[in-house]
Amino acid sequence: MPQGRGSSGVLADDRPAEEVTFAGLVEARGDDDRVGLRFEERSWSWREVVEQARLRAGIVLGMRGEGAWHVGLFLENGPEHVFWLLGAALAGVPVVELNPTRRGAELARDITFTDCGVLVTETSRASLLEGLVPDVPRLVVDGEAYAETLAKTEPADVAGAEVRPEAIFSLVFTSGTTSAPKAVICTQGRLGRIAVQQQQRRNLTADDVFYVVMPMFHSNALMAGIAPAVSAGGCVVLRRKFSASGFLPDVRRYGVTFFNYVGKPLNYILATPEKPDDADNPLRIAFGNEAAQRDIEAFSRRFGCKVFDSYGSSEGEIRIVRVPGTPPGSLGVAEEGTVVVNPATLEECPRAVFDEHGTLLNAEDAIGEIVNKAGAAVFEGYYNNPEATAKRIRNGWSWSGDLAYRDADGFWYFAGRDSDWLRVDGENFAAAPVERLLARFEPFADVAVYAVPDEHVGDQVMAAAVLKPGSAFDPAAFAAFLLAQPDLGTKWSPRYIRLTEALPRTATSKVVKRPLRTAAWHTTDPLYRLEDGAYRRWRA
Repeated sequence: MPQGRGSSGVLADDRPAEEVTFAGLVEARGDDDRVGLRFEERSWSWREVVEQARLRAGIVLGMRGEGAWHVGLFLENGPEHVFWLLGAALAGVPVVELNPTRRGAELARDITFTDCGVLVTETSRASLLEGLVPDVPRLVVDGEAYAETLAKTEPADVAGAEVRPEAIFSLVFTSGTTSAPKAVICTQGRLGRIAVQQQQRRNLTADDVFYVVMPMFHSNALMAGIAPAVSAGGCVVLRRKFSASGFLPDVRRYGVTFFNYVGKPLNYILATPEKPDDADNPLRIAFGNEAAQRDIEAFSRRFGCKVFDSYGSSEGEIRIVRVPGTPPGSLGVAEEGTVVVNPATLEECPRAVFDEHGTLLNAEDAIGEIVNKAGAAVFEGYYNNPEATAKRIRNGWSWSGDLAYRDADGFWYFAGRDSDWLRVDGENFAAAPVERLLARFEPFADVAVYAVPDEHVGDQVMAAAVLKPGSAFDPAAFAAFLLAQPDLGTKWSPRYIRLTEALPRTATSKVVKRPLRTAAWHTTDPLYRLEDGAYRRWRA
């Protein structure tokens, strides 16, 4: 069960005494002859990486137009992606990370909306841009023409110290699980702070090897992987795409010590056959967010490393972290100023009250939206979208759009998106606690809970579940399982169970519930309905 809807897993505004920019950190690697980047069979020293970045900076500065002019990156994970990111940083020109899962008019909108002046792509993706934005030139980085362009280009004589902290470094789109994606602004100063803070918090050094396999159009890859590697001077190991079966061989082959993730990678890796020597590897830290509690514990045990899983927003103003003593299923504790607020009253929600079985008794009062009362000073805004920025910043506070509740000891529990409320028989409750409970059912590998219309009034609970390989759904066993759960809310039992091969997800593994809610029971997947206390095969 996902533990949050943050994206990068990193945050904070504990600013250093002297402002640092990401461009300055990149420039500092220019005289470093240690290996800085490895990809498949090739490797580059940091000095060579920065030289390649300066070449791309030269191309950027030679093409840059007047006014708002940004570099759109439409690339897979690979060396060119790193060279362009670092080159644009040195040139002080913002990059736009374009999501390859977007298509047609939606992709065209992303390009024009963010003022892309050039699109950097590769042959495998170039066809997706055909005819979309004819006025925006394209550079295809794996052809002869590009090689000739590089040969003719002089490395840019740029200094990271000349780039201002308030300059935009990147625009990264939110996942858009509940609305159209928004382009989150990340400045040079913010990314510089994140890089240094991540390095210091995890005691990362030049001896660390950073395994970056999350897609680089997502903030997690940049903020949790590449940025701290640049700051520490460690080696970045890139993989074109994440592979569960390739994970441990890669860790051993490259000497990986640090792995960043978002979503379900831990779960996917744990699904590979376990071997007695799995812990015989150099990995010491896995850092990310949205992993299930049982996966965190199993991954740490199996691979002999520490797992730091936190809730953090791409917008940069909210962070909740697990600390020693964090109860199972809890996100951990939040930084000062982050509270749970009732959006209707603007009052802080009371702490959760549980019965002896752990059932939440005051959901309607205790569950509210995660708000940082000091977040307005940290949030850098959505690009070209004042309406979305205003929605995020209200009453001088930063509103996450996520629901949570806190126990008497101050530990936080995720309760879903602000659209994840269900109202059954007049009782309101959130989807996430139900999902956490259903995830205990052994045959379920993955589960999502959502509201579908009741035939009379309000909602009914529907759950879409993915079975583990080799497992079958036994309706009687499932009903018995529910009856045996002491913390099962009185209205939580799903009226409908949909067995599906996979839950709809974004490219970064966030579950998208809109198509599930829209389809409801109109699906060819196997369906079961609760009737007279038993689950029976059903077709609408």
